[in-house]
Amino acid sequence: IEHNADTILEEVGIEFRNHPRSLELLRDAGCDVDGERVRFPRGLARSIVRTNAPRQYTQHARNPARSVEIGGDHTVFAPNYGSPFVFDLDRGRRYASIEDFRNIVKLAYLSPHLHHSGGTVCEPVDIAVNKRHLDMLDAHLRYSDKAFMGSVTAGERAADSIEMARIAFGGDLRDDTGRERTVLSSLINASSPLVWDDTMLDAAETYAAANQACIISPFILSGAMAPTTAAGVAAQTLAEALAGMSFCQLVRPGAPVVFGSFASSMSMATGAPTFGTPEPAIVLYTVGALARRLGVPFRSGGSLTASKLPDAQAAYESASTIQPTVLAGVNFVLHAAGWMEGGLAVGYEKFMLDADQLGMMMKLGRGLDITENGQAFSALREHQPGDHFLGTAHTLANFETAFYRSGLADNSSFEQWTEDGGTTAAERANAAWKQALADYEPPPLDESIGAELTEYVARRKSEMPDQIG
Repeated sequence: IEHNADTILEEVGIEFRNHPRSLELLRDAGCDVDGERVRFPRGLARSIVRTNAPRQYTQHARNPARSVEIGGDHTVFAPNYGSPFVFDLDRGRRYASIEDFRNIVKLAYLSPHLHHSGGTVCEPVDIAVNKRHLDMLDAHLRYSDKAFMGSVTAGERAADSIEMARIAFGGDLRDDTGRERTVLSSLINASSPLVWDDTMLDAAETYAAANQACIISPFILSGAMAPTTAAGVAAQTLAEALAGMSFCQLVRPGAPVVFGSFASSMSMATGAPTFGTPEPAIVLYTVGALARRLGVPFRSGGSLTASKLPDAQAAYESASTIQPTVLAGVNFVLHAAGWMEGGLAVGYEKFMLDADQLGMMMKLGRGLDITENGQAFSALREHQPGDHFLGTAHTLANFETAFYRSGLADNSSFEQWTEDGGTTAAERANAAWKQALADYEPPPLDESIGAELTEYVARRKSEMPDQIG
C-alpha cells in the first residue's frame, strides 16, 4: 500500500488548486509542478514528514489539567463536527442555532468521557456564515476549559481562531523557550480524489506557521471518491495525506500534523453513505497501521450512523464504528458523540448515549490489568471450592470500580422497570441532557479576558458585512 501511494504521488500527482504559495514551496522542495498538478519523486513526501513531523504533541487547554496528549498510546474523544441540523425527542429535527451550539459545548464539558471540546459541533445557521466562527470560538472559550479546534473555512478565520486563543491564554501563546504552544488542533479536509483546494490550504498554512496542529484528513466515500476496495482506499488516503502533511512541514518544519482518515462505504443503489459496515473498519485498521509506520498521530472513526433517530440502527452502527476506532489505537476521535443522519444532524439524546458508551470504551482501552490486585491471587488463595466470592476481602475492596457502570442503561427487573415508568434508552437520555444543562456551571474565566473576547468579537463583526459564504 505504501508503494502504491508513492506511485500515485509520482505518476498521477495531486492537484493544489488556486494556491500559488503551495506550488512554490513544493517546487522548491523537489516536486515536479505542472500547472496545478504536483508530482512527488518517490519517497520525497514520506521523507519530509518523517524528518520533521512530531510523533506526539501536547494540545494545551485553557485549564492545564485538561490538556491532552495526541499521539503515542493516547486516545482523545471529541464530539460531533459540522452538522447543520440538530435533533431531540421534544422538538424533532431542525436547523441548529447558536443556543444549540452552546448546549453541545456545555454537554461535552460536563462529560468525563469526552476529553476535548471539538470544533464546529453544529452549524449555528442563525448567524452569518462569515461571522459565526467568532461566536463558536467564544462559546468554546466561555463554556468549557477543555482543548478545542479552530475555524478552517477561510485563512482569516483561522487567524481569528489563533488570536482568540491568544487572548484566552492570557495574551501570549509562547512557552519559556519562546516557541508557540499548540493550543488548537484543526480539521483540514482534502477534496478527494487527489485535490487540495485553496480554502483548506490557506487555513493549513495559517495554522502551521503558528505551530498549531493540522488534522490532514482525506474525506472518502468509497466507490465515489475512491475505488471500492479497502486497499485502494488506503493507498489513496495515504497519498493525499502525505501531500497535505508535506505542505505543512514545508510551511514550518516541526509543526504538529495528524494523519486523518474519514472513509465510509456507500449504497451502490442510491449513492447514500452507509456506516457501521465492515469495509470502513478494515480501512480504519489498515490506515492506523500506516500512520504508526509513518510515525505521526492518527485521526479516524467515531460513533457514526445513518439513522435519523436514536434507535437500534443508531446503536449498532455506532458500536460497529467506535469499537474498531478504539481497538485500532486511533489517537484523535472526532464525531465520538452525537453524530446522526450521516453527519447531517447532531442529536441531544444520541450525544448522551454515545458519551456513556465512550466511558465503556475507555475501560476497554485500558486492557488487561496484571498488577497484583488485577491478578486477584489473594482472593483465589483464600477461596474455598464451591463458595462464592462476594464476601472476600478482594471483592469488597474492588466492587465499586470492578465493572463499568452505565449511567443510562436499565438493568433492573421487568417489574422494577415498569414501576419506574418503562422508559426507553432515548427517553432516559432525554432526561439526562436536560438535567445536565440545568445543573451546568461554567468554568472560571478571568473577567478581563472575558471582556477582551467580547470586544474582539464585536470589533471583528463590525469590520465586515454579513455574507453567506
